[in-house]
Amino acid sequence: MAWAWNRRTGLIVALMLTFSIAGTSAYAAENPIPLGTVITLQNWQQYKQYMPDGMQALFSGRYYWKMPPDLRIVIGPTSHYPIPAAYLNDTRKYSSQVRIKDLPDGGHYIEGYIAGRPFPDPADPMKGYKILVDMWYRYQPYLLCGDDNCDYLVNGAGNITMLRNAVVLRRLSHISDANQPINDPHAQGIDYSQWRMVIEPEQEKYTQTLTLYYVDQTRPEDDFLFLPSMRRVIRESSNSRCAPASGTDFVFDDFRGGFNGGITRFQADYLRDQSILSLVNADPAIYGNTANYYSIMFPKPEVGKWEVRDVQVIDVRRIPSMRSGYCYGKQIMYIDKESYNLIWKDLYDPAMKFAKTDMVNHIAAPVPNQGIQFETANSVQTMWNLQREHLTFFSTAGSSRRGIVSNELCRNLNGVNYDDINHYSTVSGLSQTMR
Repeated sequence: MAWAWNRRTGLIVALMLTFSIAGTSAYAAENPIPLGTVITLQNWQQYKQYMPDGMQALFSGRYYWKMPPDLRIVIGPTSHYPIPAAYLNDTRKYSSQVRIKDLPDGGHYIEGYIAGRPFPDPADPMKGYKILVDMWYRYQPYLLCGDDNCDYLVNGAGNITMLRNAVVLRRLSHISDANQPINDPHAQGIDYSQWRMVIEPEQEKYTQTLTLYYVDQTRPEDDFLFLPSMRRVIRESSNSRCAPASGTDFVFDDFRGGFNGGITRFQADYLRDQSILSLVNADPAIYGNTANYYSIMFPKPEVGKWEVRDVQVIDVRRIPSMRSGYCYGKQIMYIDKESYNLIWKDLYDPAMKFAKTDMVNHIAAPVPNQGIQFETANSVQTMWNLQREHLTFFSTAGSSRRGIVSNELCRNLNGVNYDDINHYSTVSGLSQTMR
């Protein structure tokens, strides 16, 4: 009986913590738009309160990129997927010891972070920064991999150029996954690694990039580039964070699910709570087919139903001492209250002119032993450049129609073991691919 009581008590505590982490208002706006509602170009203003500014801009017709006359957005129910028990437990055990500390250059870092969500109920002071930190350390599986990530570059004439990449994303420290240590014994001070390799076009094949983020948040990330024509590794300049990635409308700071810039070089102010439309559930066999998108690379109803999700809106800017030369004057981020995924982003240039808007639809997918999860790096993402007749569409499912897989499934993906830390998370591994 004692064991049964403890088990029940633990379940109650876990459920209470789930509601605390998600935020008590995360379920308050359940289906505010009737299920089955179809939003069109004719009636969109009735629902604009559920749209980020960038989506409203596309509907308004003021810019080169605009919603097509036959656009249809079909509304479905709001999804809720249980947060993994390990992440909940780590939040309960460690969040109370997390503190924000100031840096001499005007930036901030957090002290005492071990694992889980650093701030389960972000509030003032510095509420906006706490939300940014929670987004940075949101739950995702410790290992993610795929070999069919596709970028489609579209110009004003409708010409399309396609890039196909393989990716390996690995959390080496602060891990909250079942049967995994909080810190991988091979981490060597690395928090997170991002590896990408071009598969197509042929002339760029085997070009690789590796970014290493460190447990010491004050240590800048390292970016490395492997050029197959030279068969050598080049350490890239920190200025490359603003360089267009492979000629796309994304810069390197736009990766990692919409924000890749770290937490020490940015400040964030809380603006408001809002409920906005997002696409969460879709089949890779459907969302990986570009025929299922309108000409501006916005999903057609075939891809999936949209849902209303509660978000926290924050204004993210480089700290004053590091603003000079940075590509964005400010980034208005819409952070999902339940998953802490960034699900839309409006970008302003250094002169504070509206420059780009970024739709970041995180597609929920199964994780071994964890069920369906919001963040598995699967996504449908479009960056509309409002100052140029150009856009970039990104999908984690190309011709394979498979998407990204996670954890032990990476040990044999099309015959490749992506669970090889030395190969995919170290600089020396960059030169192994062409051996």
